[in-house]
Amino acid sequence: MHSFEELVKAFATRFNTNHFPKEPNSLYEPGNYFLSMGGKRIRPVMSLMGCELFGEIPEDAWNVAIAIELFHNFTLIHDDIMDAAPLRRGMETVHTKYNSSTALLCGDVMMIKAYQYLNKIGLEHLKAVLEVFNKTAAEVCEGQQLDMDFEQQSNVLLDDYLHMISLKTSVLLAASLQLGAIIGGAGEANCKNIYAFGLHLGLAFQIQDDYLDAFGDPEKFGKDVGGDIRQNKKTFLLLHALQVATPAQKATIESLMQTNPPDKVAQMLAVFKACNVDAWAKELKEQYLAKAYEYFDEIAVTAARKTPLKDLASFLIQRDY
Repeated sequence: MHSFEELVKAFATRFNTNHFPKEPNSLYEPGNYFLSMGGKRIRPVMSLMGCELFGEIPEDAWNVAIAIELFHNFTLIHDDIMDAAPLRRGMETVHTKYNSSTALLCGDVMMIKAYQYLNKIGLEHLKAVLEVFNKTAAEVCEGQQLDMDFEQQSNVLLDDYLHMISLKTSVLLAASLQLGAIIGGAGEANCKNIYAFGLHLGLAFQIQDDYLDAFGDPEKFGKDVGGDIRQNKKTFLLLHALQVATPAQKATIESLMQTNPPDKVAQMLAVFKACNVDAWAKELKEQYLAKAYEYFDEIAVTAARKTPLKDLASFLIQRDY
């Protein structure tokens, strides 16, 4: 069994190569630039760990992991355009450094490259892998559209937000694990349990991400802290604040969402803290993590094989970046 850190290094050795041809350089250089930013590589490594739960890591698992990472980066490039985000991982986003049209094409070709890696896997697992991958890819796009829709809606229920986040974020974490399990030869029950584990872990992960966007250290987080507030995103934090706020606090929130004063982030954070949103978010995160572990415990492999993945889950919801 390998630790997360060991698999990150092994994955980097395979992934840190030139995935694109040289010409046209105006298209492929931005792709290489974006991939050179690195990242935590959580999803591809989770796929490798999902595979290793049930056996060795074959070549097919590495190709699936690379495809997952390319797909994830495709979504990030396009998300940055839609969010008008200036920074990603502490560096200029592709649309900021180049332009939006190039960024769109850069993301598109990255998605195509992901399918080229999937096309390398053996026929034994190809159909099942493509079914999961295609379903997940569509769901991620659905989640992103709902996220944008919510920006224009005055009333968004927490359940609606949970559905959106499960599509935008959680399904890719869950599918990464399930795809690895498929390559590793897992049975139907184990595939369902590892997917459910990933789905609930993904919700805990997003709560932590929302929390860090508001309360994180920008030097560690690598993104423009307060970006969700400036974009009027309906996050876990905002929706809960609206539920528990006093009439005066709610009026302040609604006023800030309709205007953009220079201290908008600071004002909103002051309301969040007054509503104890930070403590509530931490508690909710722990609830989803506990539910994730319930499914994790049902996976029919020895406890020793589960240790690296359980350690990773703990890290993901306790991280400060």
